[in-house]
Amino acid sequence: MIRVLDEKFLSTGFVYLAQKSNLVKILIIRFSSIGDIVLTTPVARILKNQQQAEVHYLTKGRFKNLLVANPNIDKVWSFEEKLEEVLPALKAEKFDLIVDLHKNLRSMQVKMKLGVQSTSFDKLNFKKWLLVQLKIHRLPDKHIVDRYLETISHFGIQNDGKGLDYYFSKKEEAVASEVQRAFPNIQVDKPFIAFAIGAAHQTKRVPLHRCKEIAAGLSLPVILLGGPGEKEDGEVIAKDLPHIVNTCGHLSLDASAFLVKHAWKVISPDTGMMHIAAAFQKELVSIWGNTVLEFGMTPYYAAENPPAHALFEMKGLSCRPCSKIGYESCPKGHFNCMEQLPYPSIIEMLKKGAS
Repeated sequence: MIRVLDEKFLSTGFVYLAQKSNLVKILIIRFSSIGDIVLTTPVARILKNQQQAEVHYLTKGRFKNLLVANPNIDKVWSFEEKLEEVLPALKAEKFDLIVDLHKNLRSMQVKMKLGVQSTSFDKLNFKKWLLVQLKIHRLPDKHIVDRYLETISHFGIQNDGKGLDYYFSKKEEAVASEVQRAFPNIQVDKPFIAFAIGAAHQTKRVPLHRCKEIAAGLSLPVILLGGPGEKEDGEVIAKDLPHIVNTCGHLSLDASAFLVKHAWKVISPDTGMMHIAAAFQKELVSIWGNTVLEFGMTPYYAAENPPAHALFEMKGLSCRPCSKIGYESCPKGHFNCMEQLPYPSIIEMLKKGAS
């Protein structure tokens, strides 16, 4: 159970939960997005397994399928537009603790409405601002997962070293059937490379002609992954390349994740699919544009026997990082952070070990 571990913690001004004879009920808050939610899964797992807590999770409706089958989460709460859709029901749950991993106005609204003890993630926004605007690096050399875990470190938890979790929202056999119905020629029992070409912001995406260059340089089958917004780009990449399959816009997130799970290797920019690949312990090549490794969101693997992982980024650009998230186009117009990467080396890294 969650308990006061040491008198020194009382001096911080945070009121800790005393040891209880009944199950502790905890609400985790993270509203978005795919990658960020996957990165919070160790918190849910550790609270469930090390504190024997009843774990609930609040997120936006479009992301709930990332969590509904997670055995470490007892109940997923979601809303479509307004928090008021769920606040009365959340209030009735009488949570013992809120773990706020989003820390914005909406999560503050939840904490104020529920009126229970809470602990919040430090987003280090000022230090990020210093890096983006002034190129002054004051961020800790620590992964965001470890920083999430610091939010609950008061309770004596320990990192279990098991990495990230991804659970399909329905039976894996059903997900496999979805893939086979849409693309009967895909053979997941034979080596292929999964290539995530999408990202929420354009400056995180690999340029279209560079995607084409990578795909053309590979001999193994390449399966392109992305949403409806990447469908046309996928068609351009796959044109005249018979070993390329464009699934963009045709599959659910679960089905794309299924292909990642069964891929020989995965290539992805800094996006949610990269973190899903890490959850499945996949050998990965990640490509970094406007965002930087110093933000602490590199692929996070289990501590035991992590797979090979290559990160490609352009060091030394005076304009990088230009944003902590991204833009719809390069503010400088040159997009050197992506254009100047050594694409022949990326292709060779993907080929390495192929028979």
